[in-house]
Amino acid sequence: MFSLKRGVVGLDIGSSSIKAIELRPKGTGFELLSLGYADLQADTIVDGQIIDLNHVSDSINMIFNDQKIKNQRVATSVAGHSVIAKKLTLPLMSEEELEAQVQWEAEQHIPFALPEVNLYHEILEFLPDGQNMDVLLVACKRDKLNQFNQVISHAGKQTVIIDIDAFALQNCYIANYQPPAETTVALLDIGASVMTINVLRGASSIFTRDVSVGGNHYTDLLQREMNLTFEEAESLKRGASLDNGISPDDAKPLVHSVSEVLGMEIQKTLDFFRSTVGPDADHIDRMLLSGGSAKVPGLPAYLSERFGIPVELFDSFRNVQFTNKRFDRDFLQEMSPNMAVAVGLALRGSEV
Repeated sequence: MFSLKRGVVGLDIGSSSIKAIELRPKGTGFELLSLGYADLQADTIVDGQIIDLNHVSDSINMIFNDQKIKNQRVATSVAGHSVIAKKLTLPLMSEEELEAQVQWEAEQHIPFALPEVNLYHEILEFLPDGQNMDVLLVACKRDKLNQFNQVISHAGKQTVIIDIDAFALQNCYIANYQPPAETTVALLDIGASVMTINVLRGASSIFTRDVSVGGNHYTDLLQREMNLTFEEAESLKRGASLDNGISPDDAKPLVHSVSEVLGMEIQKTLDFFRSTVGPDADHIDRMLLSGGSAKVPGLPAYLSERFGIPVELFDSFRNVQFTNKRFDRDFLQEMSPNMAVAVGLALRGSEV
């Protein structure tokens, strides 16, 4: 069971910010102990590679010090083109046979040289036919894992779990929404440079994919077309008016054009999902949006209209209790979509 002694701090190292969450179980849910957030300087992390390791380590330390987080055990996660997750249907076999089969399957499905990656596999379920099982195969490039371990270690913390964003997002969803078995939901975590998509039926993931598109597309276009600084473009993207008189209405056509690009990428991903999973899973009941760019003005409404389903912001604290003395309710509501991956990682404390 989860305990403070053996708990972990969920640490989401994104390309534009770092988020940290500490939880403990309470009643049928969890209580929020700590929440930390730090923006990273531009180009600190580029295409998933950490360029300025010292800045990332210093930012982690700043969060832990500011929030007085004493737990040094960390669960973090990775995403992007360095990570591959694939569900395989294989005949029933022994664990020894499965180890050999996974190596063979990895050679067929993983677009990297096997000495360059760490492999992980897990039996998801034994199928009703009594002859087959679904197995999750995950591969991540070792240089990416080493970078994350290095910055966390340099900050004086211990990495005890490295997950992938899609499954951390899934953990957060299950704990907060307790989904009915018949409901199919698309979880979209829209970060600065990567959008993670995880489609779940009930509590089980049936499709995941990372797409190299995100909030930076909004910022880059606003900077270029409106001659703005990075900071000005970021503020305008989030719906704030600028001191020079430029309002969000002035940027609306540009913002909408990027939302259309995101919509096209989501459409292509869902089309591929339907062709892969089959017609029995072609209906998605709703989308939940998380990540820093989920709150771009007009994006949920645009996606709802495009796909004809309800689209809502992800509530990472829906089943998380907190004390009013320590946390402001409005602040948590504002931060909630940003913290989904970090909350999902903090929930992994019950496993180590």
